[in-house]
Amino acid sequence: MNIRSHRPVPGRAPRTRKADHDLIRIGCVATAAAVLTPCAFAQSASGQATQLQPVVVVGKTDPARGEAVAEQSLTPGGVTLVEGEELRQRNVTSLTDMLRYVPGVWAASGTTGDSSFLSSRGSNLDATNYDNNGIKLLQDGLPVTAADGSNHNRDVDPLTARYIIVARGANALTYGASTLGGAIDFISPTARDGAPNEVLVNAGSHRQRQGRVTFGNVSGNFDGLVTLEGKRSDGYREHQRQERAGLYANAGWQLGDAVTTRFYANAIDNDQQLPGVLSRDQWRADPRQAEAAAVAGNYRLNVKSWRLANKTTWKIGPDSSLTAGLSYEEQQLYHPIVFAPPYFSLLIDTRLRNIGTTLRYQHRVGSHDLLAGLNYGRTSVKGGNFGYVPDDDRTLTTRVDNHADSLELFVMDRWRVAPSWTVVFGAQAVSANREVRNVTVADGSERNPKGDYDRINPRVGVIHQLTPNVQLFANLSRLYEPPTLYELEDDVRGDGSTLNAMHGSVVEVGTRGRQNVGRNLWHWDVALYYARLRDEILSRDDPNAPGTSLSTNVGRTIHAGLEALVGASLALDSAGAHRIEPLVSLTLNRFRFKNDAVYGDNRLPAAPRYAIRGEALYRHSSGFFAGPTFDFIGRRMADFSNTYKVDAYHLWGLRAGLGAEKWEIYAEARNLADKHYVSFFSVRDVAAADAAILNPGAPRSVYVGARLRY
Repeated sequence: MNIRSHRPVPGRAPRTRKADHDLIRIGCVATAAAVLTPCAFAQSASGQATQLQPVVVVGKTDPARGEAVAEQSLTPGGVTLVEGEELRQRNVTSLTDMLRYVPGVWAASGTTGDSSFLSSRGSNLDATNYDNNGIKLLQDGLPVTAADGSNHNRDVDPLTARYIIVARGANALTYGASTLGGAIDFISPTARDGAPNEVLVNAGSHRQRQGRVTFGNVSGNFDGLVTLEGKRSDGYREHQRQERAGLYANAGWQLGDAVTTRFYANAIDNDQQLPGVLSRDQWRADPRQAEAAAVAGNYRLNVKSWRLANKTTWKIGPDSSLTAGLSYEEQQLYHPIVFAPPYFSLLIDTRLRNIGTTLRYQHRVGSHDLLAGLNYGRTSVKGGNFGYVPDDDRTLTTRVDNHADSLELFVMDRWRVAPSWTVVFGAQAVSANREVRNVTVADGSERNPKGDYDRINPRVGVIHQLTPNVQLFANLSRLYEPPTLYELEDDVRGDGSTLNAMHGSVVEVGTRGRQNVGRNLWHWDVALYYARLRDEILSRDDPNAPGTSLSTNVGRTIHAGLEALVGASLALDSAGAHRIEPLVSLTLNRFRFKNDAVYGDNRLPAAPRYAIRGEALYRHSSGFFAGPTFDFIGRRMADFSNTYKVDAYHLWGLRAGLGAEKWEIYAEARNLADKHYVSFFSVRDVAAADAAILNPGAPRSVYVGARLRY
């Protein structure tokens, strides 16, 4: 049996805090209901703290997930596990698909193939959504995110992961992160941990074709695994064609019983046309059309990148270990993005180099589980901005030579103070440097904003093991996030000034667990949080140069929300051969300014007030499954002044599949009603009614796929 697991409008009265209080009341009721309903049927507690089983996503039992399960059960806050096996049972081509059932994360498919707009707990709610800051991405515990906190062009292919850990907000301390959105760690499969040789193929609407082949081998103390993949798609809009080829490999060597080392290598060549943005009238008339300037200017996002990494672990003894890692990445970006002759055109051609190191020491002694770690990263971006004519000459307008480094030191203790109580406390110390050096070719003038950012960020939390399979948790933590290079470069002041780092505090309470009730199983993961921030960095689209942005600090903001993942496996017969498995991911958001001199208590843009995604699958013990899927997404604001509203939308779909020991097939239909909706958009200060800022969502689409293990 598989269980998944700007400015306010003149005359507008200031908003009250009633909505915040309502959200808290709703969260408290939902939290209590999630705990009390299953616990009414629970057996008496044994008094021993037991690791929870994973509560997300379908997949077979896998002993290698033990560390990830422990990470979830020993964290006093929102952590979700996503199984790579489940991702192979539906059409997954981006992080949006992967994060579909992760509460608290708003992910929207972009018009750039694999790219997604990501926001976790209200991070990245501005015009610089292309850099996806606020979430720390890692592969096998090693950094993918650049040293300045940017994830520009760093989306990790979900199908390269065996499982994924999503630690929201301050719950990412074990990775050294203190960002608003937290961290996502992609754990690679290896030949040694049972990853199968396999072939994956899928095809469907908009001429999508994708194929992957994986092969590996174990020979004594050596093992290796290689995946080759290729993808082509015409996209659901004009001027949206994509071609991508990738290689993902890792090889391990066991140096005796105590030391293991593993090398990782990735290479991706991705060419992507960009269809641009539409006005509301254009979107209503034909959401498949491209922006005229995108076609005339041949907007593209072409990225060639490669990455090498190594991680070595020394098991010093039965209760202690030391892990050291090193990663290096190069990325070449060719990015025509603005074409408005004779006034302005912009082509970005840069080379990024990113180096990251990590060191982690773990030691268990008595009732203490100690962790000490160090992360260091350095990023350089060199190249230039060009004025250009498509398929013709280009002229260098600005030389770019930007640098960032970041040092994170973190310590944590998980202290079992009683059989059913664990206190978790620790701190992160961060020291970061940012330097932007832009030279205007025409007159030789230089912009050189640079700054240093230092802070210590403490955290304390508690976990109560209510029953062997039910936990209550709470934490109080500090958040801290220096600006990215993109934000410094786009400072609205346009001089040598530097932005302040965002900082604030967050309190969180919640529960997670699973409970058998007869032949039925219920599982849940619920968290309620409330964060007060100062100097949040927000950017709006520059009205004089669409496609570029202007960044600034704002005084105070509030980020609050309820995150819930609730599901069940309900038997329809005494033998359990027929089951219904509903799953619902619910996110309620309240992101707003607080008594701002310009925006009052306006809502922050980009994220919906609510997002409900789910499915209700029938499963048979033979391996067959089928059922409907649904998305209920709330209204969003497209500007800081709250004058431009993007409507709510509801989508319906179906998915089905059949699997055996060596093969699987699936079919998936999305947006069956062919509803027109907005996926994401550019953020303005005040968006005019005819502003061209919208990116349409995908129309009715059908995909089929197959997997063969050999």
